[in-house]
Amino acid sequence: MKETLASLWSRTVSRAPRALAVVESLNACRWSRAELDESAGSWRSGLPAGSSLRGQRIVIAEPNGFEWLRVFLGIIQSGGVPAPVDPDEPADARETIARRIGASWIWAGDHLRPVQAPRRPQGRDVCLLKVTSGSTGLPKAFPFTHREMIADGRQICATMDIREDDVNLAVIPFGHSYGLGNLVVPLLVQGTAVVCGRGPFPHAIASDCRSWGPTVLAAVPILFRALADADIPAESLATLRVVISAGSPLPAGVAQAFFAKFGRHIHGFYGSSETGGICYDRTGQATLSGRSVGTPLDGVRIVPTRGRRFTVESPAVMGGGRHSPRDYGTMSPAGELVILGRSDRTVKIGAKRLDPAEVEIALKALPSVREAIVFPHPSGSEGLAAAVVSSDSPAAIRRALAGRIAAWKFPDRIVVFQEFPVTARGKPDLRRIGSSLGDGGP
Repeated sequence: MKETLASLWSRTVSRAPRALAVVESLNACRWSRAELDESAGSWRSGLPAGSSLRGQRIVIAEPNGFEWLRVFLGIIQSGGVPAPVDPDEPADARETIARRIGASWIWAGDHLRPVQAPRRPQGRDVCLLKVTSGSTGLPKAFPFTHREMIADGRQICATMDIREDDVNLAVIPFGHSYGLGNLVVPLLVQGTAVVCGRGPFPHAIASDCRSWGPTVLAAVPILFRALADADIPAESLATLRVVISAGSPLPAGVAQAFFAKFGRHIHGFYGSSETGGICYDRTGQATLSGRSVGTPLDGVRIVPTRGRRFTVESPAVMGGGRHSPRDYGTMSPAGELVILGRSDRTVKIGAKRLDPAEVEIALKALPSVREAIVFPHPSGSEGLAAAVVSSDSPAAIRRALAGRIAAWKFPDRIVVFQEFPVTARGKPDLRRIGSSLGDGGP
C-alpha cells in the first residue's frame, strides 16, 4: 500500500492517541493527536453536501494555529490538494493566486469559497502545492507528491535528530517550504508536537520556552539577531536542544553572538522550494565561522556541474529526483557546500560581467556592515546599488571598501538601513528594499 501523509498520520494517532499534538500558546489551548484527528474529521463532515475535494486544489489562507492544521489535515484526508498562502494576502490577491494555480476553492476565515472559473490543473499525482511569489512577483506553484513530502520530512528529522518526543516551537509559517518540512510533516509522519508561538519576537519566544518547554526552534536570521540583542536572560532558552536557521544567509557574527549569550549553536540549513532540504550544518561550527551551509542531508547527493553549478539528487526533489538550484556553489575538501552567489543575478558593467554576490561579500566583511544586498542600478544604467545594514554613513562605507574590490565594481549608490524590512516569511523584502534604492540617496 502506498504511503501518504494521511495514512502515516493515522498510524501516528493509533500509536499514541493521547499524546500532545498541538498547543496554541496565546490562549493556552492544547490538543492531543486524537483530538486533532477528530477535528479534521469534523471539518470534512462540514463540507457542502455532495461535494468532493478529491484531486481539487484548495488555497488555505490561515495564520499558524490549530485551525490551519485541522484544515490542512482535513483536505489531504479528503484527497484534496492544499495550497497554503500567506494569510495577510487581500481577498482579491487570493482569488488571483487561486486562479493562476488552478485552485477550485479558497479556505479563509471559517468557510470554503468556490473560485470563479478556475483553470483546470494538469499534471501528476499531487499531494500539495508550495506557493511562492516567484522571481517576477507572479505566484508560482510547485507540485509535490506524498512520496516527495514524506521523504523530505524524514530526511530532515534524521539529519537534524528531530524526534517523536521533541516539541517544535513554530514561529515560521506552516505553509512555507521551511515550515512544511520542519513542522508540519514531522507532526504527521512521526508525531512531533508543535507549539504555535505567541509571535516571532524575543520576549514572546522566551515566554513560550518557559511555559511549554519546546526542544526545537527553527527560525530565520533576523529573529536570531533580535534574540542575541534582546534583554532576556540566557536561561530563557534552556529547554532548546536543536536551533536551526534557514530562509536567508545567517551572518557568522549573529551565530557567534547567539552562542556567546545562550550557549547554543545555531545549525545552518539550506534548501529550496523545489528540492526541500539540501544541506545542514550538523555541528554548528560551519555556521559559527560562516564557512559553508553544511553537508548534504541524509538521502541527498550533490553533484558538481559546469560553471560552479551543482545538481541536487534526492527522493524529496520535485518531479523526478533531480534539480539544479540557481545558486553557484562548490564542495569544500570537508564535503561542505559553499554558496558563491546566484546564477540569475549576473550584471554587465561595460564589457565585463559581475555577480553582485562578490560585492556583497566584500561589504559584509567590513566591521560596520551587518548585512548587504546589491542590486542593478535602479536607473537602468550600467552599475550597482547597495542596501546595507550598518552604523556607518555611505561615505564611510565607500572609504572602507577601497582596496577590497576593483573600482569598477563599486556601487554607485549606497543606502543605509537600521534593519532590512522582511516578508511574512522572515526573508529580506527585496521589493521594498529595491524600491528604497530608487528613492535617491548617495
